[in-house]
Amino acid sequence: MEPKDLGFDSKLIHAGTIDDKFGSATVPIYQTSTFKFKNADHGAACFSGDSDGYIYTRINNPTIDALERQMASLENGYRAVATSSGMGAVNTIYMGLLKQGDHMISTAAVYGPSRVVMEKHYSKFGIESTYLDTTNAENIRKAIRPNTRMIFIETPSNPTMDITDLKEVVKIARENNLITVADNTFCSPYLQRPLESGFDIVFHSITKFLNGHADVVGGVLVTREKELHDILRPMMVNLGCNMDPHQAYLVIRGLKTLSLRLEKSQESALKIAQFLESHPKIDWVRYPGLKSHPQFELAANQMSGSGAMISFEVKGGLKAGKVLMDNVKLCILAVSLGGVETLIQHPASMTHSKMAKNDRENAGITDGLVRFSVGIENVEDLLSDLKQALNKI
Repeated sequence: MEPKDLGFDSKLIHAGTIDDKFGSATVPIYQTSTFKFKNADHGAACFSGDSDGYIYTRINNPTIDALERQMASLENGYRAVATSSGMGAVNTIYMGLLKQGDHMISTAAVYGPSRVVMEKHYSKFGIESTYLDTTNAENIRKAIRPNTRMIFIETPSNPTMDITDLKEVVKIARENNLITVADNTFCSPYLQRPLESGFDIVFHSITKFLNGHADVVGGVLVTREKELHDILRPMMVNLGCNMDPHQAYLVIRGLKTLSLRLEKSQESALKIAQFLESHPKIDWVRYPGLKSHPQFELAANQMSGSGAMISFEVKGGLKAGKVLMDNVKLCILAVSLGGVETLIQHPASMTHSKMAKNDRENAGITDGLVRFSVGIENVEDLLSDLKQALNKI
């Protein structure tokens, strides 16, 4: 059966597999820096593109190729490019598709480093950017300039959990001949596939839900069409931010349980979000599965599940939030997300600390906002842990 004919869970197990001569049931790790050629003509053909042989792991590698084929299949895209980190994917996109004088529109509450690297570094090379509330499509329309080249969104946004209408963004982009990019890290292709809504590029921090075990750092981007892939792959190669074969192997292994992990995590996340929403010491909760979420209906239509990420604020702001974070016993106080373990952290002083305070506040990242990534532990244990920590406030 062709991968395109398989269901999502079957793709997680079988898409991208390699037929090696020993009949390995799993993708082998080709832990090599270079590959030998059959002869001089074969080497020349590999470099010219007339042969699909392997040359050097920074350029291509069978284990990494297997992951890239699998990710393209899961996102229903043309091809994928794996990178050494999520920021490797971000910089490959920025460097490959933006030039001096171009302008980019992005989500105000986008992942902190994605915004900081643009505002502090790419701006030095004459690239402009505007960050705004992309949940309101009219904001995007009004921000478009003659030199606008790209709309770069994250939905749900990190860490405010705002939902942007994918199809509306595509509509605006096509009217203005703009490239569309979506950070799909919070959902994974199990819950949301932006390319199916017409986006040009989707990318992930593989570190998070795709790998799922907090033991790999990596990124991946998938293009809908060949044209953009042919620009971005050489850029990744020249930047030198390729994934390592052992990284790729671990992600392939982690992907096999993606749907099982997410189903368990989001089942628990809803119960935890409902508990927090009814708790007298919690000021507000933002979770796509709660009817109180401003884009609840959009999330229900656009996503096939509510995910495992929750944002909330404890009454008493940061001071009370610190008491909570310092007193959890089972939940781990750490950045990152999407693993089998439950993590809790404070974006304003951690993941988004490099953003200017005014920018953070305008993006809805308050000093008291706490981000919660729900793992696969027993939900009763997680609830008990939160209860005892909240009682310390």
